[in-house]
Amino acid sequence: MSFTAINPATGQTLKEIPAWGESEIESALAQSANAAREWRTRSFQDRAELMRKAGQVLRDNVEKYALIVTREMGKLIGESKAEIEKCATVCDYYADNAAAFLQDKSIDSDASHSYVAYMPMGTVLAVMPWNFPFWQVLRFAAPTLMAGNTGLLKHASNVPESALAIEDVFTQAGFPKGVFTSMMIRASQVAKVIEDRRVHAVTLTGSEPAGMQVASIAGNVLKKSVLELGGSDAFIVFEDADLDEAVQGAVISRYLNCGQSCIAAKRFIVVDAIAEDFIARFKASVEALTTGDPLLAETRMGPMARIDLRDELHGQVVDSIAAGAKAVTGCEPLTGPGAFYKPSILDRVEAGMRAYSEEIFGPVAIVIRARDEIDALRIANESDYGLGGSVWTKDSKRGERVARQLESGCAFVNGFVKSDARLPFGGIKRSGYGRELSSHGIHEFVNAKTIWIK
Repeated sequence: MSFTAINPATGQTLKEIPAWGESEIESALAQSANAAREWRTRSFQDRAELMRKAGQVLRDNVEKYALIVTREMGKLIGESKAEIEKCATVCDYYADNAAAFLQDKSIDSDASHSYVAYMPMGTVLAVMPWNFPFWQVLRFAAPTLMAGNTGLLKHASNVPESALAIEDVFTQAGFPKGVFTSMMIRASQVAKVIEDRRVHAVTLTGSEPAGMQVASIAGNVLKKSVLELGGSDAFIVFEDADLDEAVQGAVISRYLNCGQSCIAAKRFIVVDAIAEDFIARFKASVEALTTGDPLLAETRMGPMARIDLRDELHGQVVDSIAAGAKAVTGCEPLTGPGAFYKPSILDRVEAGMRAYSEEIFGPVAIVIRARDEIDALRIANESDYGLGGSVWTKDSKRGERVARQLESGCAFVNGFVKSDARLPFGGIKRSGYGRELSSHGIHEFVNAKTIWIK
């Protein structure tokens, strides 16, 4: 058995990489456990020096790594380069800040001296998705390794070259063997790795079903888990919004990465007073997007990552139209090779339609009309998801008031939702639990250990 990388823009097979058997898995687990014993004793200064080198390796090889990403999952080459650069910044961020985030914290008690020491947990398994094949991994790996843990990666099966390239980044930077390992294992082999006593925690970014399975397995063996799952982010546009600014943000937020992002704006909740104006401007901007070869600089949107994902998306669109939604533009696959889908807008989406309640993971914007602010907030919070959301209004106090009431892990006012190493990232409800990035992320996989001295 092997992992097959297929170019979604052409349908051509790029590479086949053999899947691991039991002996390779055992070797990786033993090596990671051995490395953990020494790595945890390294000073923050030593770890930081290597992490900065990892960031430099990424910068020195932007073109090489970006090409791997684009060829494996179809991201625009410019977006791929930006992703690699962002990975370098997260390496620098934790190299600069990990020691301060994890410094001992003194607490007054009945002891002569008492404090909390933040100690490494051991080995952490990461189960990662294909949509940001470098960024999703580095935002886990940088804080986890800087905290003194070792990392194991089970990457998505359609991005095996990305998985191996990331391991090579750490190898080139000089990290000891076993501190970070990409495991060429299948989904059916993940449970055994989680259950192994040498693995101490697991983090997953991916679908709800995968998250529930991983959480169940981890819970059954009493191990910590962090889940970043799907999202159906609300993009609320009020009557006093700057519509040109809102439309610009809407196009970026919905169609970046061909709409394949958990924090992409998916539900455009627009008040009736300006709905027609917003949709007309939105449609004009969307129809100006050029779809094609993701390696060409002039292309504004590439293919989806796989044909089956495109077919699933189209099924959601067709079923919603059959239930009464209106196709404003697009709403059909492009003919020819590759997993291309037209940039689309679906209007008059209402409760009971698939597009209303399900996550739309692709280049389709759904418009839901609201009567007023109260109705817009009700619609936004009616979702089972709670990852992010944004509010567009010229009244910043109004925007902040509504943002605080959104049931989500983050809320942006007059800006589209994005991840930033300096800010905690994660969701509530069916979007998962736990946090990545900032000081919150590095604290997820440490032992907050009380030390009491008399």
